[in-house]
Amino acid sequence: MSHISPVLWQFLVKWLTNFSLYPPQASKIAPQMDALYFFMVLVSLIGLTIVILLVTAFSIMYRQKKHPIPVQIEGSTMLEATWTIIPLGLFLIMFVWGALIYFRVYTPPANAMNIYVVGKQWMWKAEHPGGQHEINSLHVPMGRAVQLTLISQDVFHSFSIPAFRVKREAIPGRYTTVWFEATTPGTYHLFCTQYCGTDHSHMIGDIVVLTPDEYKRWLAGSTSGSSLAQNGERLFSSLSCSACHNARPDARGPNLANVYGSKLTLANGQAQLADEGFIRDAILNPSQHVTQGYAPIMPTYQGQISEDGVIALVEYIKQLNSDYRIQQTTTTTTLLPESEGGKATPAGQKPAGQGMVNQ
Repeated sequence: MSHISPVLWQFLVKWLTNFSLYPPQASKIAPQMDALYFFMVLVSLIGLTIVILLVTAFSIMYRQKKHPIPVQIEGSTMLEATWTIIPLGLFLIMFVWGALIYFRVYTPPANAMNIYVVGKQWMWKAEHPGGQHEINSLHVPMGRAVQLTLISQDVFHSFSIPAFRVKREAIPGRYTTVWFEATTPGTYHLFCTQYCGTDHSHMIGDIVVLTPDEYKRWLAGSTSGSSLAQNGERLFSSLSCSACHNARPDARGPNLANVYGSKLTLANGQAQLADEGFIRDAILNPSQHVTQGYAPIMPTYQGQISEDGVIALVEYIKQLNSDYRIQQTTTTTTLLPESEGGKATPAGQKPAGQGMVNQ
């Protein structure tokens, strides 16, 4: 919209920002969102003005003193068509414009950096691929597409960054995604905009946008020593998942190498894309996601693995690109804290009632 009237646009941006009527524009999508918003406000103001003028004019023209005896006024097809077609056209413009922005916001680019965000009463926990963890804070690089994979651990939450014009629901038991590309370094507000309980108003945080060099330094200084995939590999081994998913010809579970992003055929004949959500569901509800050719013998891990543990397993499976990695996991067991995987077991030995078998 800035190319239509740069002076008016800058005036609106600076005036509204200084008076805190709307947040600053700090992402690539923000100017497009604001352009649609101001277009809708402009159309509404014009419509309101026309209605007020017509009501006023008709009240004067057809007042009782001037027309004591009512006169029948016949309708006009042209007039009715005009006030139907013009508003319809404006509404369709808003709809198409809004749909294009919607699909752009909720369709992350292929090269976007993925960060997991877990919402729970009453905090946000961010999990970076490199193993960095944050509570009620999220550090992101400027000028790079960042995808957020959201999930709730208890009730519905809504992850909102007004300065980025981004808002997405965190839903229990299901991954949702949204992405943005920050354009201006600084610290911006994070809110939960879905009422989620007593301390809903305290479920806030900060989004810290850093330059690429600053972000690299932050990553180096904030690492926990293990990436999400490495944590997932240890959990995979601790739960003896490799006893069945071992890529051998007689394996009782399907080969997980390169399974992420592939099309699987389930036992019911349905084709299924193996994305993050499917992998998560296959771990927690395996009986509903049986791969064709395998028996439904995998037990559920619902309630046995924390949401953080599931995320780590998903990241590990996403990065499995060869049978060699699985075989290495099969022959190597690393002990985990009980909070992440319970008591560890020797490599190759499966605990009673456990084992990831079918996807």
